Amino acid sequence: MRTFLALDPPEPMRDALDNLVEGLRCGRYVDIDDLHLTLAFMADAPLSALEELNLDLEMLRPGPVPLEMRGLGTFGSEHPRLVYAAAEPHPALLHLQKKLATAIRRAGIDLPATRFVPHVTLARFPHRMPPEDHARLARFLSGHGRFRLEAHVIDTVSLYRSTVTHHGSRYELLESYPLA
Repeated sequence: MRTFLALDPPEPMRDALDNLVEGLRCGRYVDIDDLHLTLAFMADAPLSALEELNLDLEMLRPGPVPLEMRGLGTFGSEHPRLVYAAAEPHPALLHLQKKLATAIRRAGIDLPATRFVPHVTLARFPHRMPPEDHARLARFLSGHGRFRLEAHVIDTVSLYRSTVTHHGSRYELLESYPLA
């Protein structure tokens, strides 16, 4: 089962991010209800391991974390795969991500060894973007690259199931865990 742990931005932050991405005019926008900051993606988690993880997450109380957005970025250089709003790497956010990764591994779930880049994906792009979309993306990044959203305190982490369809990924909330 494909699952992930994430922070859900509060409604005012979701609205601001949704309004921001409307100026992009290319790519496939992430639906406002699907905006999230992934803390750990578990590509293939067996149900028994998720049950073990659930026990750890129910007891985990690292405290609330600030979520502050500052700037934009892309993944993929020559052929961008997506554009994102960068989250400020506050120590509490980084601490939470490490605690969750430890709990996941302790439950017997493999995590890829990747560097954590806190972000909220705003839009995804096809493998080969037409030149006019590259130009739109460049204008968007240039015009909005310094945007900032003030910090909101997030007090829950959510476990989602991700199902890949030909229309993109669909997310189903499985459980929410209080951080305090």
